[in-house]
Amino acid sequence: MKRVFVAGFLMTVVALGQAPSQDGPQFTKDNRLVPPANYREWIFLSSGLGMTYGPADGAPSDNPHFDNVFVNPSSYKAFLATGTWPDKTMFVLEVRSSASKGSINQGGHYQTEDFRLSAEVKDSSRFKDKWEFFTLPANGQPGEMLPRTAGCFACHSKNGAVDNTFVQFYPTLLPVAKAKGTLKSTEK
Repeated sequence: MKRVFVAGFLMTVVALGQAPSQDGPQFTKDNRLVPPANYREWIFLSSGLGMTYGPADGAPSDNPHFDNVFVNPSSYKAFLATGTWPDKTMFVLEVRSSASKGSINQGGHYQTEDFRLSAEVKDSSRFKDKWEFFTLPANGQPGEMLPRTAGCFACHSKNGAVDNTFVQFYPTLLPVAKAKGTLKSTEK
């Protein structure tokens, strides 16, 4: 009896370890991305302040935007093990406005309630070039795929440090990519 119980228990543990992740991208029938309701519970990779990927236009803003990046937990774990992003990886970019004076704060910047969302998804069975970008509406409705003419496609493919992603801006993952030998040079 004990052997049957132990064997059943071990088979259950193995099956759970091989179960597909439920935190990857979900799509509607018309190929729109369903926004993950719990993305703030995902792995927080980094926050940039006032980042721009092209020439700066004039003087810096008094209240630059914050870019907060989250990735689904199963893909994060896979990246730690391999230094690459597995299929069904999903990043959510939350861009928030900033303020510099409020409550007791008289210097520096903090994030405000005003924000917009977008996502980057890797799904080789769904997308010809593996990666696609989506807008995610503020009303929580499924997001539309961005046109291939959007600047994010060219910038990510040219400047992404690992695969199509900006790992060079994720201080906890950059050493992993270096150690695994998956980092491509993005220095100019």
